[in-house]
Amino acid sequence: DLLLPWLPVQENVILGHRLRGARGAERRRLRERARELLALVGLERQAGAMPATLSGGMRQRVALARTLMEDRPIVLMDEPFSALDAVTRHRLQELAAELLAGRTVLLVTHSPLEALRLGHRIYVLSGRPAVPRGPLLPKGRPPRDIADPVLLAQQAELLGELARSSALLEAC
Repeated sequence: DLLLPWLPVQENVILGHRLRGARGAERRRLRERARELLALVGLERQAGAMPATLSGGMRQRVALARTLMEDRPIVLMDEPFSALDAVTRHRLQELAAELLAGRTVLLVTHSPLEALRLGHRIYVLSGRPAVPRGPLLPKGRPPRDIADPVLLAQQAELLGELARSSALLEAC
């Protein structure tokens, strides 16, 4: 999550803006936006808490809020939902899909269902050195319904491909 342990949660969320020199009225506006994002990820009461007092899942939600705070056209997300319980993961996937719509997002995940639920193009990296295979193009707009039979069939297909890739690596 790369939270700075000496800064409270809210200050970690606005860290990028702070490092770029945000001051005065702008910083007050940014703190308000940070509070809004913390509320969206379910952490409005922890705005003044220090990172060491948070669980791993809470820390990951702060990191997600910080990513969303940046409001950039290109976003890298590396396992952003991995430490979350299933219900929170589902809810925050929907939030990220909504708030990042129209942007280029590179999502790294080990969850085939998460990739299918959120991705427009899915590439599987396999081999040594890793070589991308794909793309797999899920139908519909993210976030896709996890109960969709087509999505579940694609998940089975993707898991099969990952298993074959893993077996090939072990044989080498």
